[in-house]
Amino acid sequence: MESISSGELLNSSSEFEDSRAACRDTPQVKDAVLAKPQSVDGIPTDVRNPAADSLAPLSNAFIEEANALIEEVSSEQLVSNASSSREKQPQTSLPDHLSWAGAHRAVILLAWPVLLEQVLHFSVGFFDVYLSGRLGQEETAAIGMAAYVSWLGSMIFGLVGVGATALIARFWGAHQFDEARTIISRAMALAICIGISVSCVLFTMAPGIVWLLGLSGESVQIGVTYLRIDAIGQIFSAWVLVGAASLRGAGDMRTPLYVLCLTSVVNIVLSTTFVYGLGPVPKLGVNGIVYGTVCAQFSGAMLMAWFLTSGRTVLQIVYKEFLIRRESTWRLMRIGGPAALDGVATFTGHFLFLMIISRLTDGKAAFAAHIIGVRVEALSYLPAVAFGIASGSLAGRYLGAQRPDLARACGFAAVGQAVAYAALMSVLFFTFAPQIYANMHIDPLVQTIGVDPFRLMACYQIPNAILIVLVSTLRGSGDTRFPLWCAFLGTFFVRVPVAWSLGIGLNYGLFGAWIGMGADNILRCCLISWRYLAGRWTHVKV
Repeated sequence: MESISSGELLNSSSEFEDSRAACRDTPQVKDAVLAKPQSVDGIPTDVRNPAADSLAPLSNAFIEEANALIEEVSSEQLVSNASSSREKQPQTSLPDHLSWAGAHRAVILLAWPVLLEQVLHFSVGFFDVYLSGRLGQEETAAIGMAAYVSWLGSMIFGLVGVGATALIARFWGAHQFDEARTIISRAMALAICIGISVSCVLFTMAPGIVWLLGLSGESVQIGVTYLRIDAIGQIFSAWVLVGAASLRGAGDMRTPLYVLCLTSVVNIVLSTTFVYGLGPVPKLGVNGIVYGTVCAQFSGAMLMAWFLTSGRTVLQIVYKEFLIRRESTWRLMRIGGPAALDGVATFTGHFLFLMIISRLTDGKAAFAAHIIGVRVEALSYLPAVAFGIASGSLAGRYLGAQRPDLARACGFAAVGQAVAYAALMSVLFFTFAPQIYANMHIDPLVQTIGVDPFRLMACYQIPNAILIVLVSTLRGSGDTRFPLWCAFLGTFFVRVPVAWSLGIGLNYGLFGAWIGMGADNILRCCLISWRYLAGRWTHVKV
């Protein structure tokens, strides 16, 4: 007979009585019951009253034999149930010991699917900017504005996504799989509500957003139309982002990659088709880019829904839990709330930063140069995002398994990998800045304005990479409040005032504004590094 652990026997004890009752109906037991003794108390059963005989007690020997048979069959069934239960348990391959090389290997194994996902996401955004650069400055400004607004949506969706990642990671590390499935079910229900809310708000506020950014003339109508179409896609984006965040909490990095692969292919193909009017499709110009984006977001949402309901992922939606409950909503928002406020504060700072850039002496050319710069900069920080997501997932699960030492080790490994890559990209950005702008825009003025600020930006890629990785690690562990205060301090007391003073006050233009952006990142990098090294984040309760 297969041996099983005492823990498995204890977990299956609730099934024992049902197993015992069921095995009474087995052929072995029925045969034993039919084989009644030929006499009871010395009186032949064939001459006794049948009614009295049906009530007569079995001999002690027969009772012991029947009970022994029941116990044997029940034990076999119990072992079978326990073995079946083991086979159905999700696999959580968290090693209980990590060397220096093992920590790096664990981070890389989780990071590479996320890195591919980030590269695909960057490729889509890069391709959109490239298409708009073939059309003109107004179109590039519209694309950049919509990218920032979409970023705001993703920050708000972090209200649910960050909380879901942290909670699921803790439950998964503690092997509380049913609780993890409950959380993803509740989180996806919340994602729909928040997605619809954000979509309605952005659709209504589109004219105000364009006005605040100081766009004028033809850019106004282009911007408003583009933003309103893009707002529709926020509903689908919320579903995909929260689903991906939940899966990452359980260590599933590949399913979000599959979803984004489909999204990227659909986006590139349809955007190109709509912009240039290929085949029977009419030529839509810059609006063709956003139509392709919304169609791609819809296809991604459908694929994510299929994964979460078909049983093909480690986490599945439990239909009876697909609703909004006060307790789980509070837990999600208690963790995700500071992260969402962090995102909103960061976005507000970036929005004010964009307002400053749109009012620089060079106007639209400076704005277009800024959009190109931040898009290309993603080549440097996207790997840091991937390493940070992997580190956050590992840290949360190791804290759930009561191993804070291994949680810290994964964070250090992720920082080392991100810094090595960021150093390489800093050299490449500084060296090839003129060639980058020459290939990204047809306007010579945009090319001239962008080169020097882009070289300045290359100088603070290392602290930016450290900041991204450590913030993701803290959030994955449930520590979301400290990064919020750091974002508030750096954005409103460094980035915005320094950018305004140097960019507009002293007329240093885009170069002066980007000094403020770099100073903000360096300050937050120092504060977040101190928090991580102090180790208090390992004691945060979720």
